[in-house]
Order: sequence, then structure tokens, then C-alpha cells
Amino acid sequence: MTDRTVIDAPSNLGLRPPAPGTVPGCYKLAGALRDQGIVARLGAADGGCVTPPRYDRTGWQEGDGVFNAAALAAYSLRLADRVGALLDDGRFPVVLGGDCSIDLGTALALARRGRHGMVYVDGHSDFRHPGNSTGVGAAGGEAAALVTGRGQDDLTDLEGRKPYILDSDLVVAGIRDYDDDLGELAELKIPAWTTTRLREAGEGAAGAILGHLGGARGFWVHLDVDALDPEVMPAVDSPDPGGLSHGELRDLLAPLLADPGCLGLTVAIFDPDLDEDGRHAAALTDTLVSCF
Repeated sequence: MTDRTVIDAPSNLGLRPPAPGTVPGCYKLAGALRDQGIVARLGAADGGCVTPPRYDRTGWQEGDGVFNAAALAAYSLRLADRVGALLDDGRFPVVLGGDCSIDLGTALALARRGRHGMVYVDGHSDFRHPGNSTGVGAAGGEAAALVTGRGQDDLTDLEGRKPYILDSDLVVAGIRDYDDDLGELAELKIPAWTTTRLREAGEGAAGAILGHLGGARGFWVHLDVDALDPEVMPAVDSPDPGGLSHGELRDLLAPLLADPGCLGLTVAIFDPDLDEDGRHAAALTDTLVSCF
């Protein structure tokens, strides 16, 4: 048995519905990976489930800010408590989402313990906020902005800890070369490793990322599965071309997860509703296990 502990965080509160009257299917991510034996294959303890509130956008309209905000705030506090207890016990949490908004909880758990970093591996920068967009609403597409203190205080300033992650302690990796917010990230000096840049750097990418995080006490790795190319991972809500292969993702993640400063991992956005025969869940589980 290792120090790894798998926790389910099956929240879809941060995504728009895929069709009217439906809910996003990423809340099934944890179950699909458990069906592939991920807990045993990681040699992990089972940390159970942090059950989310109901997904309910009733009455929300464009311009109202982030939908499900009250539920997101309450859930983030509970998830932070669970993750924090594991960190205090010297465990390595592997948090199975859910959508990217669950990192409000993981980032809050880190902020309670001082200055920490985050490697945000994602096909998108998730940096939409009121300062650069009139389309704020889905926290899953705003998670990197929210954890760095951009957005409404009921999500960005829980317990008065805004920002949970400093700009200087955030690294974004796996985003597409055409991401809308590359310019803003550059202005803020937040390293943005596009797929092209990752390929050009090869094995040196992870080392450079770790070097940038040297000032933090430790760091968390966030993985949105849409960092993978839709040719190999179509079971996501925003399958944009130009992503990583499974091998490229493994080459990036394995050195990060092996570093003594890495405190935990979040896996988000995989949607089993788009994976009828389970082969993408199997491939994703294989990749995650190989990263350790």
C-alpha cells in the first residue's frame, strides 16, 4: 500500500448542460475509472466520496454571475476539509471529479496551509473572468481564474483566503496554441505551455515547470482530460483538436507526480456518457496508472 488515497468528487456544478433538460455526465467519471480498477491498480486507499449538492440552474440568467455559486462554495469547503485531512495525515489525494470547479476545494485546502502552487494541465486555460469576458457563468471554464482570485468573492474569497494560488505559483500546460487568453497569461507572467511548446521542449518541459514552482512549499497537479487530443479522447465536453497523445501526457505528468513537492492530483471532465463501450475509460486509467 502506498500513501495514495482516491477520493470521489463527482460534482458537475461548474458546467453548462449539454442539452436543455440534461446535466453534464462528468459526474460519472469516478465510477467509470473505479470500474477499471483504478484504486487497486494505484495501490491506493479508498477515501470515499464527497457528495455534491443538486445541479440546479433554476432562475439563473446570463449576466447573473456564476451559476450554482452557493452550491459550489458549500461543496468547496467540504472538499477542502476532506483533502486537508488527508494532507495532514501525510496522504497523497487522487481526486476523481467532476468538472474543473472542484479545484476550488483543492486550492482552498492548500491555501489553509500556506503558499502552494498548481500545475493546471488542461486543453484550455480556463481563465475566463469578469475582466476579460461578458460570458461568465460556468465555473468549470473559469477555474484557473477563480483560484487566482479573479471573479466573485463568494467563490474566490472563501474564509478570506483570496487568492488561493498566486499568479506566480500557477503554471498552465497542455492548452491549445490558439487559446484566447494566451496574451493575458503572458502579461501576468503565468507560464503557458501550449502543446507545441511542450513538444518542442520534450523531456525538459516538466523540469522547467518544476523549476518555476521552486518558491512554493509544494504544488498540486490538476488534469482536465481534454488536454488529450479528441482523436484519442473524444469523451469530453470540449474536444478541441491539437491536443496531446496519451504518451505525451504521461511524459509530462510522470515527472511532476514523482517530485517530492507534489501533494496531490485532480482528474476532471471525462464524460462516460460519451464512451459507450468503456474503451476511453480503460485507456485513461492505463495512462494515469502509468504516470505513477
